[in-house]
Amino acid sequence: MLLNCDLGESYGSWTMGLDAEVMPHIDQANIACGFHGGDPLTMRRTLALAAEHGVRIGAHPAYPDLVGFGRRPMNLSADEIIANLHYQVAALEGMANSQQLELEYVKPHGALYNDMMAKQEVRQAIMQAVASYHKPLSLMLQATPEAEQHRQEAEEFGLSLQFEAFADRCYDDDGKLLSRSKPGAVHDRGRMLVQVEQLQRDGTVTTVSGHVIKLQADTLCVHGDNLEGVQAIQAIRALVDGN
Repeated sequence: MLLNCDLGESYGSWTMGLDAEVMPHIDQANIACGFHGGDPLTMRRTLALAAEHGVRIGAHPAYPDLVGFGRRPMNLSADEIIANLHYQVAALEGMANSQQLELEYVKPHGALYNDMMAKQEVRQAIMQAVASYHKPLSLMLQATPEAEQHRQEAEEFGLSLQFEAFADRCYDDDGKLLSRSKPGAVHDRGRMLVQVEQLQRDGTVTTVSGHVIKLQADTLCVHGDNLEGVQAIQAIRALVDGN
């Protein structure tokens, strides 16, 4: 199972995350494209870090909501979603190509990601955007019990998917992430490592109520916003690699 992390989200003098400390321990970097975080210099530096450590590159586009860090839903039409994604993905791909790097996939950010999982019309627009890009890219989305339905939807566009699970989030009984407003929504390091081991060994997670559900995950989302998060990623890396 691969490890992916949202990176390149600093903007101007505002620093977000410990990208240099995280990059050596992950397989996939989801790089912000300027609409929720990231600026041209940050994007270039993050791409160079990924190249230095042999990390795969993905675009991390968002709603055009820089002030709200892309966490506020927006009522965009399908055409607007497609245009916004093409604009952001193309920006990152152009900068990657200038460093002789290739973009491999797209993972939406924040509210756009949440709307993708909750609203079929948003998911369809995102799938169409990725599928109609000028080169083949895969789409990363959350592994849920509806994975087979999502795969069938993607097949209509000739689109390949990567399903991700979350190391530090508790799952609700429906296979979705437990709302952050509820107790226990975010795991401490001990519970995080137990969940990663279970996913690695059995392809399952234990929900908030103790039910065991199967999740087909290709990649595991980790977060390196602070030193404790980086240390957790190092422990997850060792666990996934069997060290």
